[in-house]
Amino acid sequence: MTLKIHIHEGAAPYEQVRAQISEQARSGALPVGYKLPTVRGLAESLGLAANTVAKAYRALEADGVIETRGRNGTFVAAAGDAASREAATAAQGYAERVRRLGLSEEAALDAARDALRAAYGA
Repeated sequence: MTLKIHIHEGAAPYEQVRAQISEQARSGALPVGYKLPTVRGLAESLGLAANTVAKAYRALEADGVIETRGRNGTFVAAAGDAASREAATAAQGYAERVRRLGLSEEAALDAARDALRAAYGA
């Protein structure tokens, strides 16, 4: 696992850790079952506070990217399926909401595309 933190970059260090681990897990660079370093160990190697790495790990666990197995450690989870299910649930909720608001399908798609462009910086 290779992480690079750019302190002078706009994103907070915990977000950089979260995004890089998430991307590596989704791309397969970190395979399912890969044991991640301890919070303290990763914090020391990156020159970050342990709370910063702990915050990133909590966010990754909430996203289903990693799982903590008690004293056994923290591992890359089979996140693809969990992420797909969560995205489908969110999309269903969005579709129901915009329909109740009376938006046309095209207007709802435009709003979703705008939100995605903003989120992905495109």
